[in-house]
Amino acid sequence: MNSNLDKIMKPKAIAVIGASTKEHTIGSDLMKRLQEYKFNGKIYPVNPKGGIIEGIQAYTSVLEIPGEVDLAIIVVNAKFVLDTIDQCHQKGIKGLCIITAGFKETGAEGAEAEKQLLAKVREYGMRCVGPNCLGVVNTHPDIRMDGCFAESLPERGNIGFVSQSGALGGGILNILKDLNLGFAQFISIGNQADVNAETAMEYWENEDDVEQILLYMESIQNPANFRNLASRISKKKPILALKAGRSAAGASAASSHTGSLAGADKAANALLQQSGVIREYSLKNLFATAKVFANCPIPKGDRVAIITNSGGPGIMATDAVCEYGMQMAKISDSTKEKLRSFLPSAASVKNPIDMIASAPIEHYKQTLETVIADENVDMIMVIYLPFLGLKDIDVAKAVMEIKAQYPHKPVIGVFMTKNEFFSKLSDMNVNMPFFMYAEEAADGFNRLNQQRLWMERPQGKVPCYDVDRAKVEKIIKSALSEGRDQLTTLESIDVLQAYGIRACKYGLATNEEEVVTLGNSIGYPVVMKMTSKTTSHKTDVGGVRVNIQSEEQLREEYRDLIEKLTEKGLIEGLEGVIIQEMVKGNREMVCGIATDPQYGPMMMFGLGGVFVEALKDVTFRIAPLTDQDAKEMVKSVKAYKLLQGARGTKPADMEQIEETLLRLSQLVNDFKFIDELDINPLLISEKTGEGIAVDGRIKVRINEAKEALGCECAACSC
Repeated sequence: MNSNLDKIMKPKAIAVIGASTKEHTIGSDLMKRLQEYKFNGKIYPVNPKGGIIEGIQAYTSVLEIPGEVDLAIIVVNAKFVLDTIDQCHQKGIKGLCIITAGFKETGAEGAEAEKQLLAKVREYGMRCVGPNCLGVVNTHPDIRMDGCFAESLPERGNIGFVSQSGALGGGILNILKDLNLGFAQFISIGNQADVNAETAMEYWENEDDVEQILLYMESIQNPANFRNLASRISKKKPILALKAGRSAAGASAASSHTGSLAGADKAANALLQQSGVIREYSLKNLFATAKVFANCPIPKGDRVAIITNSGGPGIMATDAVCEYGMQMAKISDSTKEKLRSFLPSAASVKNPIDMIASAPIEHYKQTLETVIADENVDMIMVIYLPFLGLKDIDVAKAVMEIKAQYPHKPVIGVFMTKNEFFSKLSDMNVNMPFFMYAEEAADGFNRLNQQRLWMERPQGKVPCYDVDRAKVEKIIKSALSEGRDQLTTLESIDVLQAYGIRACKYGLATNEEEVVTLGNSIGYPVVMKMTSKTTSHKTDVGGVRVNIQSEEQLREEYRDLIEKLTEKGLIEGLEGVIIQEMVKGNREMVCGIATDPQYGPMMMFGLGGVFVEALKDVTFRIAPLTDQDAKEMVKSVKAYKLLQGARGTKPADMEQIEETLLRLSQLVNDFKFIDELDINPLLISEKTGEGIAVDGRIKVRINEAKEALGCECAACSC
C-alpha cells in the first residue's frame, strides 16, 4: 500500500470530530493547540450539539462541512468510531488520526473492533494513525499543525519522531525547549493498526524537512520489512531508536547453547545493528545523540582534537575518545606554529591543546579557528571551565561564532559550569551541542563516527552456494519418520557436510570390529563419540573419548563405554559410535542458530567450548546474513584476537570461517523449520587455520517440518 501520508501530515483542512467546549477535555485541548500554533489551513469542529467552539462554527456531522477535508482527528467514544469512519468516507476524507482509546489494548472485544476499523480503512483507501494515540505534529512554516493534546506547543527542528507511547511523546513535546531540540514532524502511532514506525520512516525517507529519525518502540511488527527499509534509509539520514522491553524473555527456554544465550532483546539488537540503526538505551542518551546530529555534519574521519583551558579534563576527554576506538588527531606542524604565535609559552600545542586557565575569549576563538582549518582534524571538542571571571555564555557565543564560519566540521562544547548556563542556551539559537561532561561529547563523536562508517559500508550480498539440499531433506525425513525432532550427531554432521561445511573425517561403527577398521583407516589419533536417539548431551554420560592413540586403546575405550551405558540403562537408544579424526587446536569457537518467536532465525558466533555460557563472548545477527554481516560477526567478538594468531599460533582462515556462517545462514533459509543448531566446538586447526565442525546438534520444529516436507504423520515412511 502506498505509504504517502500527505493527507495526515500536510492537510489543508482538518475536521476535529468530538471537538468540545468542556475545559480540559481532549476535544477542547486539540482545538486550542491547533489555533494557538496557528494552523495554516481550515479547522472544522464537529459536535452533535453544534454551536461555537473556540470561536469557530461547529457542525453537527462531518457531512455538513461545506469545504473539502483532508484529515479527520477523531476523539469520539470508541463505540461511535466505526460509524464515524463511514461518514468520513462519505465526505471523501482520506486521512484519519484516531485519538480514541478502547481498542486492542483493552482485550478481545477491543481487538475485534480494531480489526473492523482496519478493514474499513483498507476498503476506503484511507491512511490512519492510531487508534489510542496522542496525535500528529508538523512544524513546517507552511503547515504549522499541532494536532495533539500535549500541554506545550512544539519546537521547530529537523527531527522526525515516532512514539509508540502517547504519554511519553507528550512528555517529550513538553520538554523540547529545555532539551534545546525541535521536531520537524511527530507521529504518535498508538496501537499502530495501520501507520507504524516503518510507514513513518518510509514517508520521511525523502522529506527534506526531516534530517534525522527518532523511534521509541516497544515492538517491531514486521522485522524483515523493518530491516529492508531501515538499512536503506539509514544510508541517507541517521535513525536513532530507543527500543523498550529489553528484559522480556522472548526466546523459548532452549536446550541449545545458542538458544539459551539468545533472547528477544539480543534479536532486536541484532536487527537494529544490521539495519544501521543507532540504538540508545535511555531517553537521556537518545536526546543527547539527537542533539549532536541536529547540529553536526557527518565527519570525514575519526580524528578528534581537544581544546581546553584545563589539563585534567583534557586528559579525561582523551581517555574517553580512545576508549571509543577513535584517534587523537595529529596536529600539523604549521598549526602548532600558528598556535605558538599567540598562546602563552606555558600552553601545550600538542593534542589535547591546553590553553591554560588564563585563556581569554580571544584565545578560544583563535585556537578553534586555527585547529578547525587543520586537515588532520575531523572533529573538535572545546572544553571550558570557569576561571578568572570568564563568563560561560560569552565563551559559548564566541565559539558558536567561529563554528558558523566553518560549518563543515563537527564541534562539541563541554562546559563544566552551572545549570543556569544550559537554561540560557535553551533560549538561544545554538549551532553546536553543549554538554556538561567530556564523556558525553566523546559519546556524541562516537555516534557521528558510527553513522559515517555505516554510510561508507558496502551494501553486502547474500551469497548462494552449491549444496546438496536433497540429501538434507532425506536425513530430516528419516528422523521425522521415527517421530524425532532431534537429529543424531551423525545426522547433524551429514547435514553440515551436505552444505559444504568442513567437518571432521568420520564414520559410524556399531560393533568393536567396525570401530577398529574405521580407526585404522582414518589414522590415529582419533576421537570416539556415542550417537544416540535418546541422549543429546554426550559428555554428561562419558560418551566422548578423545586423543585415542592406538588400536589397542580404541578397543579398551569402546568396551568401557558400552559397560558404562549398560550400567546407566542408556544402552537402548545407542545407534553406535562415531570415530572421528582428532583435529589439533586449542582455539574453540561456537556457531549456531536459534529461533526467536518474533524475529525468526538468529545466527550466533563466538568463543566456544565449555566456557560458551560462562563467558558469553558471542554475537548475534538475524538470518539471512550478508557477506558484510558475517565479516562483522567474526570481528566483533573479543576472541577475534585469538583468531588473528596471538602468541605465535597460526592465524585462522577468516574467509573460511565467514563462509561457514554464510552456509549455515543458507541452510536455515532453505529449511525454515530448523529450530536450533549448534556447532560446538568449531575447532581452529593448528595445521591449516580453518574452522572445523567437530560436533553438531540440530533440532527441528516437528509439525512445521512435516508440513514443509509433505510428511503426513509421525509414523509415515517418508
